[in-house]
Amino acid sequence: MQLLLELLSEEIPARMQPRAGEDLKRLVSEALTVAGVGFDAATAYAGPRRIALVVDGLPESQKDTVEERRGPRADAPMQAVQGFAGSLGIPPIQGKQIHDADLGSKPGEKIEFDNIIFESRTTENGKFYFSVVERKGCKTIDVLGGLLGDVIKKMTWPKSMRWGNGQLRWVRPLKGILALLDGDVVPFAIDTVAPDVEFDPSMGSLEDSYSKDYQEKFGTIVAGNQTRGHRFHSPDAFEVGFFKDYAATLHRNKVIVDAAERSAIIREDAKKLAEDAGFRLRRDHPLRAEVAGLVEWPVCLMGRIDPAYMALPDEVLITSMRTHQKYFAVETADGRLAPHFVVVANIEAADGGAAIVAGNERVLRARLADAKFFWDQDRKVTLEDRVAALADVVFHAKLGTLAEKVARVEELASGLIVHVPGAELEPVRRAATLAKADLTTAMVGEFPELQGVMGRYYALEENEPPEVAEAVARHYSPTGAGDDCPTAPVTVAVALADRLDTLAGFWAIGETPTGSRDPYALRRAALGVIRLVLENRLRLPLREAFAEALRRYPEAVRAGRDAEIVDGLLEFFIDRMKVHLRDKGVRHDLVAAVFALDGQDDLRLIVDRVEALQDFLEGEDGRNLLSAYRRAANIVAIEEKKDGRAYDGDVRADLLQQAEESTFYRHVDEVLSAAAEAMSAEDFRGAMTSMATLRGPVDAFFDKVTVNADDPALRENRLMLLSRFRSALNRVADFSRIEGRQE
Repeated sequence: MQLLLELLSEEIPARMQPRAGEDLKRLVSEALTVAGVGFDAATAYAGPRRIALVVDGLPESQKDTVEERRGPRADAPMQAVQGFAGSLGIPPIQGKQIHDADLGSKPGEKIEFDNIIFESRTTENGKFYFSVVERKGCKTIDVLGGLLGDVIKKMTWPKSMRWGNGQLRWVRPLKGILALLDGDVVPFAIDTVAPDVEFDPSMGSLEDSYSKDYQEKFGTIVAGNQTRGHRFHSPDAFEVGFFKDYAATLHRNKVIVDAAERSAIIREDAKKLAEDAGFRLRRDHPLRAEVAGLVEWPVCLMGRIDPAYMALPDEVLITSMRTHQKYFAVETADGRLAPHFVVVANIEAADGGAAIVAGNERVLRARLADAKFFWDQDRKVTLEDRVAALADVVFHAKLGTLAEKVARVEELASGLIVHVPGAELEPVRRAATLAKADLTTAMVGEFPELQGVMGRYYALEENEPPEVAEAVARHYSPTGAGDDCPTAPVTVAVALADRLDTLAGFWAIGETPTGSRDPYALRRAALGVIRLVLENRLRLPLREAFAEALRRYPEAVRAGRDAEIVDGLLEFFIDRMKVHLRDKGVRHDLVAAVFALDGQDDLRLIVDRVEALQDFLEGEDGRNLLSAYRRAANIVAIEEKKDGRAYDGDVRADLLQQAEESTFYRHVDEVLSAAAEAMSAEDFRGAMTSMATLRGPVDAFFDKVTVNADDPALRENRLMLLSRFRSALNRVADFSRIEGRQE
């Protein structure tokens, strides 16, 4: 059987539609599972005015169930029998009847109340009362009638509202409910005014429920078999049946149910419009997904940009069109912005869309006129002259102004150039000084997403060096996983300083991320530092960098907690490194194992060491050596705990009696020397290769040598040898933190 559910409402914000569809699917699926109603598949659909769900493979009814429970002994007192019966909803008087029936002495006799049977059975522990509850499965349509109303009320939204005299909270006023099981109406109603109103579904239909008087009278929206099409092309209600009929009928009434289909139509039609005009459509998947949530019947039209505004920077034109008007940009074959745009209408106009295009061109002219005014006015004041105005912009109430931040970043970036090959002092200082100046411009005030971008344009107009202008634009990058990481030395130095200053400051005042809460995007800032370091292969000691960033804040902010703050930041970076490397297929336990070594805060070396360790452990020698390490470490730990002492002294060569322990001892010393030499040269793969030679000697040692010998001196020496083996491996990584083979 198939359930078709549609919730028709006023316009739902596009950004809320995908989650709403998934929430409806999840809530209905969970409710069906709890009710014992299985199904094959559930698919959600979302659009501007409706959230729909189709569930296939539902049974005609719930399965019949039989539940058995063991109660007290057959000779238990009456109170115990009454308590057992009461737990099943049987009143005390009937519980007395069960006790008085003396089922324990009457084999095979039963007593029944409603659908519950009581009897006694002999078990290996004696005779006990048992209850057998038989429940006949309800029809699925009846189950749905009881749960769908609750599901709709449980839906949550980022923002919700009440309307009229109603009590129901929803994203927008709910207008109608379509609920069909194999074409039959699922009888239920949503009370929007008075939850205790008695309502008979026969008192009205979906058509009636659109009436304000009707809703005010009954406070109820009734599920039915009707929906509505396009608001303008097909506003009247009509009946539907199964989903196939529902989707096809809506399509005939100018509504496309599937958001993916709407998005595909927008892509293909907009692309054809652009190509027919000799241009190409600029790709913008996020905008296309948003527009698909704004229209039920997408109609693509092409408009023109007034030539007077084509001299504006491309980013200004695109942002004006995209952010405010939801227009798609068009470009020439060589990638330059073309004087055209594509707008997606929600209606097939009688004039072919001429009036719609003219109206949108008029609105865009007004937008671009404002942008041109901002552009002209902003260029009358240089970026350098704007720096002083940053003193009037608060960075954070406890961390001072943007002017103070700029001063800190300038100093910090100047010190970081020793870690950024190719970065020169004067360009770095200049870029750091000007990096935030465009925040005071009118253009960035209107379009905050253009911060940095506008700074580059203004810097180039003022004949600043190209590397300075590039750093002003790109020091905010990378902003996310999909954003390219800067590689220009000046940009990298400023970008690192900006993030390190932010992280140190917020850690100093205790504004750290907690759970899913990260209002200052500090996780993103940390991942930005990690990417800048790793993708540019920089040698940046984090502890030193954190301390330098923190030192530039006043003592009142730091409160003498510098070491504590730096430790907290390093721990935070370990977690961020695990996330970053896990996404690249690197095991998190290996990151923890390397970070556990003293003084490990050079991200590039950590990654090199982790990658070498991972390759080593994926081989047979590495896996076997890890097993041997665990065996040795466990033996030493157990004996140290039992003896109350540490076995970390020197091994006595004169007490090495067996050839296997002498060979093992010699190889451990050789590996310690070779691994130390390789690691000092930062040849971690070489260190792993030398450790692999221990596999044979350690296997032979465990096969032939008894560690806990009867001779105390011999036992102590062998424990010292195992401890030395453990220490040898721990110089490469803390092997105790490695979880073992992961498939």
